[in-house]
Amino acid sequence: MASIRIGFSSDFVLKNGVVGLGTTVGSTTDGKLELDNGALRANFSVSGVATLTAYGGFVAQKQHINKPAAIGFGTVGVGTHQQYYETTTEFTDLGGVHHGDDQRFNTLSEDLVIDDGQILNITNTDMVGVTTIGEQDPHSHSSYVCAGSLEQVSVTGHFSVPNGGINDRESFIEGTVRFNDDLATLEFFNGIEWKQFTYNQGQSGRGVFMGGFDLSLNPNPAFTTQISYINISSLGNTQGFGDVTPNVGGGNAGLGNATRGLVGGGFAPSYHDVIEYITIASEGDSIDFGNLTDARRYASGASSSTRGVFAGGYSPGVVNVIDYVEITTVGNALDFGDLSEQGEALGTATSPTRACFAGGRHPQTDEFIDYITMASTGDAIDFGDLSQARQNMCYHTSSSSTRGIFVGGIIPATVDTIDYITIASVGNATDFGNLTEGRRLGFNVSTQTRAVFAGGYNNVQSMDYITIASAANAVDFGEMVGKRRYSGGACSDSHGGLGGF
Repeated sequence: MASIRIGFSSDFVLKNGVVGLGTTVGSTTDGKLELDNGALRANFSVSGVATLTAYGGFVAQKQHINKPAAIGFGTVGVGTHQQYYETTTEFTDLGGVHHGDDQRFNTLSEDLVIDDGQILNITNTDMVGVTTIGEQDPHSHSSYVCAGSLEQVSVTGHFSVPNGGINDRESFIEGTVRFNDDLATLEFFNGIEWKQFTYNQGQSGRGVFMGGFDLSLNPNPAFTTQISYINISSLGNTQGFGDVTPNVGGGNAGLGNATRGLVGGGFAPSYHDVIEYITIASEGDSIDFGNLTDARRYASGASSSTRGVFAGGYSPGVVNVIDYVEITTVGNALDFGDLSEQGEALGTATSPTRACFAGGRHPQTDEFIDYITMASTGDAIDFGDLSQARQNMCYHTSSSSTRGIFVGGIIPATVDTIDYITIASVGNATDFGNLTEGRRLGFNVSTQTRAVFAGGYNNVQSMDYITIASAANAVDFGEMVGKRRYSGGACSDSHGGLGGF
């Protein structure tokens, strides 16, 4: 005889008592066993046995929370000194202590559906009774659904995730989702680090080049105020956008989020601390934003969806200063911390949580890679080393949310090297491939999938591109039309620091 253990919610009744296999109640043709409680039917077959004498109870795919909450009134005190207070009553409690009224929701799918406007209280509390002779009757109340875990919750109307600031990330497991009050973003933990959810609205894949030097007057290059742009996902030459003010000059840092691009620092011709901004989706001239903490050229820019960082530079002398601004506002930069080494024209890569800076002059070529956590403040931490020591790299952001790209530089000749790192880890850079020609102090911009490298000190007018997730040599993209430039600011509206999840 075969027997199936009765499980949760066993409220079905077999028809006609014991039923032989290969039959259905009232039928001898379809080979199915029918169980009926008026609401749920389950069809199954059993082979290799002769007779079924018992059946297991079936559990609903979903269970609903539809008990309405109510406001009750209570009193504290006696006589004329009574105080009234409100309390929420009649809500559905899972695993709490409410006079034995705890609920246990048994679902085959472990899917708990909470109707709009209902309140579910989930607790896990150890209880100890206290008497005049000490603690008595220790016991616990645990929240559970079926086998002990709530795997899925379906909510009609709306659902609010846990929220808190950066310092409230105390205990978490892979897949934890929360709203970060400090960053005003939704974030999740991937088992290694926190990442931000971002939206693609307004992210056109546009790369913008701002200011720099006009090499058409070689050997005496002059500053240019020109702003031009490309569509990173396509191929083609640069197009006109507008102008920065003459204050911007050259040797500028660039950074941006989904809406704004910032250009900061430089020399025109003396060192300056000016920050200006543009709206990336439109065209037009730049607008004053504020000032860096100190005047310098060849700082390197990095950004998340909310914060922009300017690292290193020369003022005169190489510095290790890190500044930051909130991109959606206007105002002066604030001190963030310091790089582990002094450097200028550092290669830059960003994820939604980290920014990495590589190479630079200290005072000659260098191979160090540092990283910071964008949402915090503090000094940079050692990440690893480049594949070769070099300075004067293409010093703007080129990265997806997972992989960072560092290109070009001099050691002392101009090189065509492309390195990559995995931003969430630490370690040395790995060879990616080569540019179509050597570049130093050029522009670089990226989306989550493609990086473009443009211009350069050695009179380079061409543009190259790579697919970030692969490893191969760069391919021709187009040309910088008009004034050939290097050493200006560059940004995009869809790079790896903006997430894209």
